[in-house]
Amino acid sequence: MKVFRLIIQIGLCICIVSAVLPLVPASAAPSAPSVDPVLEERLQLFQQMEAMYGVPWTYLAAIDQYERSMKIRKKKKGEPESAANRLTAIDISAERWCGELNPDDKDTNPASISFFGGIGIDGDGDGMADRHNDRDVLATFIHFLSDYGFERDDWRIGLWEYYKRGRAVRTIHQFATIYDKYQHLDLNGRHFPIPSRYTYSYRSTWGDARGWGGRRIHEGTDIFAGYGTPVLSTGYGMIEVVGWNRYGGWRIGMRDMANVYHYFAHLSSFKKGLKPGDIVEPGEVIGYVGSSGYGRPGTSGKFPPHLHYGMYRETGGDDWAFDPYPYLRRWERLKQKR
Repeated sequence: MKVFRLIIQIGLCICIVSAVLPLVPASAAPSAPSVDPVLEERLQLFQQMEAMYGVPWTYLAAIDQYERSMKIRKKKKGEPESAANRLTAIDISAERWCGELNPDDKDTNPASISFFGGIGIDGDGDGMADRHNDRDVLATFIHFLSDYGFERDDWRIGLWEYYKRGRAVRTIHQFATIYDKYQHLDLNGRHFPIPSRYTYSYRSTWGDARGWGGRRIHEGTDIFAGYGTPVLSTGYGMIEVVGWNRYGGWRIGMRDMANVYHYFAHLSSFKKGLKPGDIVEPGEVIGYVGSSGYGRPGTSGKFPPHLHYGMYRETGGDDWAFDPYPYLRRWERLKQKR
């Protein structure tokens, strides 16, 4: 632990120098397909923090992406302009940053912040610990995690202590694993769930009444297609569920990089070998259209073959459903342009 704290202190010293230098990629920097300058700059920042502190950039990116998915950043009244123009989305509360008993919730003095038990530190060597400064925030989060060790299992404990939510820990780990595979940040690609060469039809069915299993509403869009039609992943993400439930029959659940859960139901079968923990990407075959569901495992044929597609978002509580129809229409148009 003392060794890792020494690394943190050395990193802070290095940061004084690097903060005044232009953001440049590390010698072994991953190559990103995106030319989005914001994503490039954010990636380079994460790489620099990895070089200084030893925490993999993919893990820092995963924490940032989790927080980004939990809110839509808007400039708040009285918020410094620098806060609205930040590269990262990690938002440490003023109470946690400055200290619970600190009378100044805008305190940037590292000494007084430490005196009041706050966690904020100076990460760029300018003498201030500013919770709206990306380097200060990242260095602070890394320092917080260092209290629990310097391995990923230790950081998972640290994340639990920070968020107090098992879902948060799991999702951040999933994001980090996906970043490890692709080695870039541009993972926002989308794809319509049925291939272009197959015949299908659909309309907006959100909110329609459903009677089987009790009165409920339809939380998704039904895409009618022939039995055995391939079903494609709609984005980059990780498979969370593969199996049966009595409503959806053979179904797949995938969580994407926006922390949206994609639900593919009434399938006839799955891609061979598909299992929870697998990483998928847009347009990859994951299953096949069927008519399973509304009964015990194996029940099929109670309705015409179709894909029930649902989308669910998580913002701190249980996942809540939202209408996928507008997204499907958008992805269908994109598909037609390819």
